[in-house]
Amino acid sequence: MAPAVLAQPGRDRSRRVSFSEEQIKRYARHIVLPEVGGIGQEKLINAKVLVIGAGGLGAPLLMYLAAAGVGTLGVVDDDTVDLSNLQRQVIHATDRIGMPKVKSAGEAVSAINPNVSFVPHGTRLTADNVRDLFSEYDIVADGSDNFDTRFLVNDACHLAGKTLVSGAILRFEGQIATFRSGRDDKKPCYRCLYRDKPPSGLVPSCAESGVLGALAGTVGSLQAVEVLKEILQLGDTLSGFLMIYDALAADFRKIKLPRDPTCSLCGDEPSITDLSAYAA
Repeated sequence: MAPAVLAQPGRDRSRRVSFSEEQIKRYARHIVLPEVGGIGQEKLINAKVLVIGAGGLGAPLLMYLAAAGVGTLGVVDDDTVDLSNLQRQVIHATDRIGMPKVKSAGEAVSAINPNVSFVPHGTRLTADNVRDLFSEYDIVADGSDNFDTRFLVNDACHLAGKTLVSGAILRFEGQIATFRSGRDDKKPCYRCLYRDKPPSGLVPSCAESGVLGALAGTVGSLQAVEVLKEILQLGDTLSGFLMIYDALAADFRKIKLPRDPTCSLCGDEPSITDLSAYAA
């Protein structure tokens, strides 16, 4: 069957986009949105997104990005599925306990949308491999659960000029921000929010303090929305802002996050110009 050709509503009515009948039906609720349409769905299909971590935040990120039709999804994770993960990491299942998380995530993504090219990176993210990994993708979404990885991801994204959509959760609170400092020198980076890693033991982990399982779904889904907005260039960006969600108070706050001119990475006189500080 020949592919269907859709006229693009909105600003560029002369543009025609070709989809298969299966794609038209699968993405119909996107295509009928005037802000997305056929051209927007084509952007999603052509996009390449790398997700850091196939855990609590990575699970909804991967599932919703796959459902949205993001054409290439990569995930970096060197862990295996554990029973304790299943309270919040909904991309995994009981019968996959002991399986590498990237393999388990790949099975779930394929079940949601077999048209997505899923790229598993079953390795730990390091200064040695981060440049090569990031070079293959347009946007990085960080769902990691430790400051070492968050700072490495931020620094690498800035130096590579990649957009970073970052999320974090603990107990009943979540945070989301988008960082574009490597693409816009007026925007902040993660180090404008946290100058340096906190001393070991100062900030407890989810394993130590706990986390409401559904909170991961809320924050990870919001990350997915922000990734889609970045691809589609829709609405207001979270670049330059920090969104905080307090689940117990049922409250969202959005606060301004200005660029710090003294920032060691994106400031006026940066001292961090490479990733040598992360070398083993």
